[in-house]
This record gives sequence, C-alpha cells and structure tokens, in this order.
Amino acid sequence: MELLRYTFFQNALIGSLLTAIACGIVGTYVVSRRLVFISGGITHASFGGLGLGFYLGLNPILMAMAFSVLSAFCVEWASRTQEVREDSAIAGIWSLGMALGVIFIFLTPGYAPNLSAYLFGNILTISFSDIGWILGLVILLIIMFSLFFREIVYVAFDRDFALTQGLPVRLIEYAMMCFIAITIVLSIRLVGIMLLISLLTLPQITMNLFTSDFRKIMIGSAIIGFLGCVCGLVLSYYLNVPSGAFIILFLVLLFLSLKAIKPLFHR
Repeated sequence: MELLRYTFFQNALIGSLLTAIACGIVGTYVVSRRLVFISGGITHASFGGLGLGFYLGLNPILMAMAFSVLSAFCVEWASRTQEVREDSAIAGIWSLGMALGVIFIFLTPGYAPNLSAYLFGNILTISFSDIGWILGLVILLIIMFSLFFREIVYVAFDRDFALTQGLPVRLIEYAMMCFIAITIVLSIRLVGIMLLISLLTLPQITMNLFTSDFRKIMIGSAIIGFLGCVCGLVLSYYLNVPSGAFIILFLVLLFLSLKAIKPLFHR
C-alpha cells in the first residue's frame, strides 16, 4: 500500500487497467479471427515508426502509431485485392519495419535513444498523457463494440456468413485493423515490442479454456491482463527490471496452471 503514495505508481496502475481493457477487447477479436501473426507483424513494424520519430525529432509513439496503421492497411489491402498471400505480406511488413527502425536509429544524430522501454516495456514510465491516450482508445472501443457487437462477432467467426447477411464486412475489417494497430502502439510502454503479442493472446486463450462466449472472454481476459500487469508492476519496482517480462511470465504460468487443473472441473 505504501507504493500507492507515489504518483508514478498511480499512473502505472491506471495505465495497466486501461491497457488491459483495450487488449482484452481487441485481443478477443484477434484470437477469434486468427490474426495473431498479423498482430505480430504490426507490432514489429511499429519499430520503423519509432526509429523515424527519433530521426525526425518527433513524438516516437505518434510516428509508430501512424506507421502501424499504415502497415495494417497495407497487409489488408495486399491480401484482399492484390492476390498476395497474407502471411507473405505480413512477413514483408514485419521485416521492412524492423529494418527501417534500425536504419533511422543509426542515422539519428547525437546519442542513441534508449530503446529498452520500447523493446521490453517499463510500466513505471507511463505518463499522464499516455493515460489520456489509452483512455480515449478504451472509450472508442467500448462505443464501437456496444453499437456493432453483433456485426463484429459475425465477422470474427465467419466472414462469409457476414457477407451473406449484407454486413459491411470490409469496413469492419479495416476499422478493427486500425484499432489493433493503435492498441499495439499504446501498449508498447507496458510490455514492449518484443512481448506485446503475448498480452493480446495469453489472457484470451486462458479464458477460452472455460468458455467460448465472446463477451465473457473479453471481460475475463481484461481481468486476467490487469492481474498480470499488477504483478509485473510490483516486481519491476522492487527488482528494478523491465515489467514486461514479469507480466508475460505471470500470464504463461497462469495459463499452464489453469490448463493443468481444468480436468478437475469436469469430474
């Protein structure tokens, strides 16, 4: 409880809650649509935006966001209209983003920027402005899923069926790709580029052990993600190490433990 007196800890706690909600909502769509590989590609492509931001002296997070959204749209466009295999398009974007990031960071004048917080996450570096961005994202996600929940679920589970129902499938797909990219970039400070894909999948597959209900998976994965964030937050403070590794370690151990005891619930 003594930690709650510190402003940086309060910011980290609020940021963790909001990020867990955003990743819980978006991650459920990612897992249902089997877009995990795409999420990994967008995550690593954002490194190019970070490098460009440092090189131009602009906000690296905003540049990474623009780069990620553009990368997501390019993958969706190439795989749908240019007869390019989706996995090939993702691999190209993935490699291009990482390569551009390395080049721009190398060319950045002066001291090389500290990339540890971006690559591996440091929850204690979350600022009040970061909280504002994540809060805005959460509000937008809640509004969109409240208004178009049925349509999003249809597209997530059966795209062809959604087309037969006359739903705006292409619009929903592009909108969700945009939200995926934004969620990824705004979550980078939490677990870092290298580990972020796990925060979008591990809580969801853990909840999927006990339910297949889309809404329950969203809510449950947000709760699990927040517990993992709190665990990583406390350990990172006392051990002075990046929080991302402990967050993912907690989520992995929780998944393995629940999977091991799951047969006991069916006896």
